[in-house]
Amino acid sequence: MSEPTFAEWAILELMGHRRLGGFVTEQQIGGASFLRIDVPGADGEPVATQFYAPAAVYCITPTTEAMARAVAATNRPAPVQRWELPALQEAGSDDEDLDERDMPF
Repeated sequence: MSEPTFAEWAILELMGHRRLGGFVTEQQIGGASFLRIDVPGADGEPVATQFYAPAAVYCITPTTEAMARAVAATNRPAPVQRWELPALQEAGSDDEDLDERDMPF
């Protein structure tokens, strides 16, 4: 028999005082278990999907979809910021001029 996995609308509280609302599931990545949260946007589509190790979780509160969406509306994860990305190459320059340090991977 396989064990049931968690798949619920919930409020996820993390160490560091982050509080997110969304649809929470379990997911295996690289042989380890993670919690996945899909944070909904105003239009119903996910605005963010994030994965957390169980040790980072302080509390999971299963709740209604409406309550999870209300929490998500006030506590959305911020998108990637410009300062987090390497400088983009100017239009019209050759790919050969790229330096390995400019590559995002």
